[in-house]
Amino acid sequence: MKTCKLSWSVSVVLLVAVLAMSYKFIFSGAVAPSSDGRQALQLEAAERDLVLGEMRLFLSSVQTMTEGLSKGDMAQVIKAARKVGVAAQQAVPGSLVGKLPLSFKQLGFDTHKKFDLLALDAESLGDTQHTLQQLSELMNNCVACHASYRMDVKTVSAH
Repeated sequence: MKTCKLSWSVSVVLLVAVLAMSYKFIFSGAVAPSSDGRQALQLEAAERDLVLGEMRLFLSSVQTMTEGLSKGDMAQVIKAARKVGVAAQQAVPGSLVGKLPLSFKQLGFDTHKKFDLLALDAESLGDTQHTLQQLSELMNNCVACHASYRMDVKTVSAH
């Protein structure tokens, strides 16, 4: 009887630990309030560099797509959009994903999906107005992200 109670107690403690780690990994991430009202993501320098690099790639792709739309070159638009689609997010390590809050992850995943959908529609429809509208909607994700988050390099305290 004592063994059964001990087993249940250990199981409950382990379950609570797994749930707490899951909450931290999936929902909350490593964030802190910041002086400008946004959430500050607490990242290592290399992690911050990786996220900023991805954002610069988004910006570069949007510029290339805008140029392609202005020239009516849908092949250029499609190529630039696919470059930052869902396949591009495979390079993000799980350790970094765990530090990002759920709302940031949702914005990021949705942005990659929107790039893929834009490429697919541009290829099948060839309608620059439709593609421009999709790009405008996609940019709302960028604006929302930059309005909500900033990235700070996590400092290690020396004791």
